[in-house]
Amino acid sequence: MEWLNEPLDWQEADDRLTLSVDSETDCWRVTAHDFVQDDAPFYYREVAGDFTARVTVTGAYADQYDQAGLMVREDESTWLKTGIEYVDGSQQASTVITRDFSDWSVSPLDDDPESVSVRVERTGETVETFISRDGESFRMLRQGYLTEAETLSVGMMAAAPTGEGFDVTFEDFSVE
Repeated sequence: MEWLNEPLDWQEADDRLTLSVDSETDCWRVTAHDFVQDDAPFYYREVAGDFTARVTVTGAYADQYDQAGLMVREDESTWLKTGIEYVDGSQQASTVITRDFSDWSVSPLDDDPESVSVRVERTGETVETFISRDGESFRMLRQGYLTEAETLSVGMMAAAPTGEGFDVTFEDFSVE
């Protein structure tokens, strides 16, 4: 595993990664806000071909757009991020697919769960994102085209675009 945008404070032990997300970090390209930002912490490994990636996320979300989950990345202009994003005072299941321009979808959660499990499945150029409250029963959030690239970076990401930063824990990250 290696870092893109390594945060100042992080620890890894067993199947757990804990980090303090630095403030004013994000991954976004152009759409609706007319800016490009690519400085969110991303802890990843290279994966070739089709895969299923999964992680359980627990975050102390507090400020608008605090976010944590999985990222699949070809380069700075082709990537996907999915997980929880704090929007208008509550947690939302969120997916952003970026191919030069970011495109964002959110799905409100009935409450603010302590933890959620996030899954991404890649089959060829297609990616599907899923979320689960119990780590067993997943519901699909989104399906989209990402890239035909054979090898992608896959791992855990978090960002705090507007706030002071927050603490997040990732558990049981796997790629099959």
